[in-house]
Amino acid sequence: MVLPLLPSAYNLARWLTRNEHDADDVVQEAFLRAFRFFPSFRGGDPRAWLLAIVRNACWTWLRVNRSREVATATALEDADEPVDTAASAEEDLVRRADGARLRRALEELPAEFREVTVLRELEELSYKEIAEVAGIPIGTVMSRLARARRRLQAALARPAPEEVGT
Repeated sequence: MVLPLLPSAYNLARWLTRNEHDADDVVQEAFLRAFRFFPSFRGGDPRAWLLAIVRNACWTWLRVNRSREVATATALEDADEPVDTAASAEEDLVRRADGARLRRALEELPAEFREVTVLRELEELSYKEIAEVAGIPIGTVMSRLARARRRLQAALARPAPEEVGT
């Protein structure tokens, strides 16, 4: 039932730990927990149930191994102007470069913003499912997503390091 969800579990763990090997360890621990607690599964969406276990395993792992990362900044930056996404003749090259910049910007987000962004944009969970997985109110999901999107937008609006010197 949960084995087909392994790619989603790994994706979430990879983005939260920001390390492939750590994500492997976390997913293994999460699947062991899922196996151990499967009798308590009451039906419903197995994906949300498993991703909640993965999320909790990630936070436990981060608290033990990287406690400084768990402490998050509470001061949020003001939103910048929207980014102009005009297409150009080098669209394919730009898209690949932008993809790399987006990955870097996403990795720089505080963990709680990165978490909801990955669940929404990459795993395509609904706000309700994200709230269930993260154990937070839907309003908090919406707030974190809005703040994460503003931060991503601001990061992508800044010139890339390789563009600064030109």
